[in-house]
Amino acid sequence: IRMKKLMKVMMGMLAVVMLGACADKGSESTDTTEAEAPTTETDKTFKIGAIPDFNATELNDAFGDFAEYLSAETGLDVEFVPTPDYAALVTGFERGEIDMCWFGGLTGVQVMNAVPEAEAIAQRPQDAEFQSVFIKHADVEDVAELTDIVDYTFTFGSESSTSGHLMPRFFMTEAGINPDEDLADKPNYSGSHDRTYKLVESGAFQIGVVNMQYWDQAVADGEVDDSLAVEFYRTPEYFDYNWTINNVDAKFGEGTKEKVKDVLLAMKKGDSKVMELLSADEFIETENANYDSIKEVATELNMLNN
Repeated sequence: IRMKKLMKVMMGMLAVVMLGACADKGSESTDTTEAEAPTTETDKTFKIGAIPDFNATELNDAFGDFAEYLSAETGLDVEFVPTPDYAALVTGFERGEIDMCWFGGLTGVQVMNAVPEAEAIAQRPQDAEFQSVFIKHADVEDVAELTDIVDYTFTFGSESSTSGHLMPRFFMTEAGINPDEDLADKPNYSGSHDRTYKLVESGAFQIGVVNMQYWDQAVADGEVDDSLAVEFYRTPEYFDYNWTINNVDAKFGEGTKEKVKDVLLAMKKGDSKVMELLSADEFIETENANYDSIKEVATELNMLNN
């Protein structure tokens, strides 16, 4: 009798162990299935960005509208991703978090340098002959040429801006002016073109530099008080803004880059709010080689950090 009871106990314990083993095996199978579940192309969003050259509200509205337009034209799920500054945008592109971006010449060169597959695909006609505009407070009477700005207070735009810093610094250096030594104080960096002309208007800085597109549009719209801030010099021409695209064919499928590029090159004024914001009637084709001179200047001035 004792032996029968012992056998029943042992059989019961064996059954419990076997059930536990089956449960563990089932759990492992479920975990493996979940871990190996593939992602699909529909889970991916085509993210676009833009350097924060403009008022944030205007920028978000115009590029948000463009995201909707591009989505309708390509069938991609397109989203505009705002960024707080130039550096964050460059980093996002390098990490693959931004698939296409409206860059300035310097930021475009930085990502081309860091991402071998990055390609400048479109620009406005005026971007092939861009200029920076030096402005002064109206009370500054004895400044008429670039060489006259020595010993005055001065503000650039963003430190990563092509038209608000890189090229102006280059042309100042070419004119024999060391921006870090020959001004009244170390140069300021306003962060954006609208802040630059407002600082000059207010008299906080006597001289400043902005890009021609922003300045011309602000003057035309009556946003500049020309009794307080006036233009006195324009630089020689250079290549600047462009749409640069990441390695999107690998992420979204073969032909994605050409599909997006075709949409850009077909756009006309009125198709999206972004055309008005960028003062663009159309986009034309461009290529990385057009920005070689920007790369040379950035390298010479130790501003190509990638």
